[in-house]
Amino acid sequence: MLSYPFMQYAFVASFFISILCGLMGVFVVARKTAFFTHTLSEISFSGASFGVFLGTNPILGMLLFTVLSSLMIGTVGSRVSRRESSISVFSVFFIGLGILFLSLADTQSSYATNILFGSIVGISYSNVQTLVGLSIAIIVITTLIYRKLKYNSFDNVGASFNSRANTLVSVIFLILLACTVSVTAQIVGSLLIFALLTIPASSARYFVHSIWSMTILTFVFSLIGTWFGLYLSFVTNLPVSFFIATIETIIYIIAVIYDKVTRI
Repeated sequence: MLSYPFMQYAFVASFFISILCGLMGVFVVARKTAFFTHTLSEISFSGASFGVFLGTNPILGMLLFTVLSSLMIGTVGSRVSRRESSISVFSVFFIGLGILFLSLADTQSSYATNILFGSIVGISYSNVQTLVGLSIAIIVITTLIYRKLKYNSFDNVGASFNSRANTLVSVIFLILLACTVSVTAQIVGSLLIFALLTIPASSARYFVHSIWSMTILTFVFSLIGTWFGLYLSFVTNLPVSFFIATIETIIYIIAVIYDKVTRI
C-alpha cells in the first residue's frame, strides 16, 4: 500500500490534519461552533467550485470563500442570535454560488464528487506541501493567541468584560477554523469535514478533562480514524470519508458508554 506515492501523501496529509483537528477541535466543542463548522464545510465546496471554474487549485478557492465568510460572520454576527442568522444567510448565498460555478465549469461530475466526499487518489505532492505550510502557519498563530483563546473559550463570563478583545480573538479563531476546514477537506471531503473537527473532541472530553489532555486525545482519535480509514479505503476501494465517519462514530459511542459506566 505504501509503495504508491498517493498513499504516502495521504498518510502524511492525514497526520497534519489530525494535528489541526486536535488543536482546533477542542475549541470548536468548547465554543459550541459545530454548526458554523458544518457551514464552513459547505462553503468550502463553493470555494472549490470557484477554483475549478477559474482553472486554478481548488484549495485556493476554498481559502478565499471560507476566510471571507468567516470575516463576514465574525464581524456581522457578534451576538449569538444574530450570528446564527448570519451563518444561515451566508451559507445559502455561498452554496448557491458553488452550484453556479460548478455548472459553468467544464468538469466531469466525478470531480464534484471528489470535492464533496474527498479522494485519496487526487492528493499530489504539491497538495501535501500546501497542507503542511498552512498547517504550520495555523499552529504558530494558534500558539501565539493560545492563552487568550483559552480564556475566551472556557471563561465566557470573564471574557465578556473585554468585548473588543473578545471580538478580535473570535474573528481570528474563525479565520483559523476556515483555513483548517479548507486544508482538511482534501481527504475527508467538504461534506464530512466537520466530523473530524467535532466528533474526536466530543469523544475526548468523556475520558479526560484538562485542555492539553483533550487536545492530545483528540489528535489520537483523529489519527486513528484517518489512518485506519485510509487503509480500509485502499483495501475496499470505497470512499475514505465513509470509513472515517464510521470509525469516529464508533469511538464516540464507546466514549459515551465509558462515561455512563464510570458514573455508576
